[in-house]
Amino acid sequence: MNPAMTRAEREEASAFGHAEAPPTATVGYGPHPDQVVDLFLPEAARALPDLRAESGFRATPESRTGSGLQAGSESRAVPESWAAPGSRAGGGAPPAGAAARVIADAAPPAPGAAPPVPLVVLFHGGAWRAPYDRRHLSPLAAYLAGHGLAVASVEYRRGPLADGPAASAAGPRQPRAGRWPETFDDIAAALDALPALVRGLAAGPAGPSVGGSSDPAAGRVRWADVDADRPVLVGHSAGGHAVLWAAARHRLPVGSRWRLPAPPALRGVVGLAAIADFGTARALGVCSHAVDQLLAPQHPPATPGPGPAEHAALLAHRLACTDPSALVPSGVPTTLVQGGADIDVPPAVAEAFVAAAARAGQRVRLVRVEGVGHFPPIDPATTTARAVLAEITRLT
Repeated sequence: MNPAMTRAEREEASAFGHAEAPPTATVGYGPHPDQVVDLFLPEAARALPDLRAESGFRATPESRTGSGLQAGSESRAVPESWAAPGSRAGGGAPPAGAAARVIADAAPPAPGAAPPVPLVVLFHGGAWRAPYDRRHLSPLAAYLAGHGLAVASVEYRRGPLADGPAASAAGPRQPRAGRWPETFDDIAAALDALPALVRGLAAGPAGPSVGGSSDPAAGRVRWADVDADRPVLVGHSAGGHAVLWAAARHRLPVGSRWRLPAPPALRGVVGLAAIADFGTARALGVCSHAVDQLLAPQHPPATPGPGPAEHAALLAHRLACTDPSALVPSGVPTTLVQGGADIDVPPAVAEAFVAAAARAGQRVRLVRVEGVGHFPPIDPATTTARAVLAEITRLT
């Protein structure tokens, strides 16, 4: 790797330098090409070592940081070491044939019954922009599956390639961030459909799979082991926003097309460098003002947009429906993993969400990893990924 690269550039190159991992199956939850989910079955679901001991992250009383977090939050700072893709330093994927077993805090199964395999639902980041899709999360999905977790990696509609801000002296034209309301339609639709999609795979060849095991009997047994009714939601960056928002859909205003009548059945939520607080993200111009683009009215070229008053009212309504900080308390166990040196989604965004949740009476666990930026949480060649895995297993 080029020694002249900055730390952030090295981290990004490492995260995107892994080979794409093929899923066990791909299923569709709608007719659009982006309405698909890649599913990864665990490689050795019954033998995952106790990562809470193995990783060195112990379940001890949390120490408060000096970040000014409100009472009712949890925070801890942990160190990070970096390793190049494919190396074993930093907690990369386990060697072939490594034993694994699922950690579960739930009640033990009936005698002779195998415990259900927890399902992790992944949402990728990329500022809701089209060039970034679920494939860059496939190494993380495979890493989690290698440690005994079933994984569903969700694709969703992002902004059109040719509809972003025009080129300027500051740089070339950017793709637009997000589609309204399609991006949110897809997040909700994928999660609503996922339990039935997994049950369809468990039913064998008649299910909706467009890929997967060539042994239908084996497929039925393995998919039937997956607990798709109570997943852990995990998302990075814009995907971190997606999972926080999805966990709070029962808090949406009455009449919202995405509102649920009751809290969703989730084991918990883990946001990785999440765009968790829209007010702070907008103030900081996070990801080249991606939040403003996501929420802004989209109208055909050469047609007048809304006037200033109408625009302000529309923006206020959309913020009330989409800002995770406006939807607390969700009542769902929530953890944020945040790089202390993240320049893409700075720590202030996570801290603002934790503070908003505390004011609303919700305790949020904040794990701040010092000395790392935006991409180590999704890079299986880093110890930050091991911290992520440990946080997920706390919830299963």
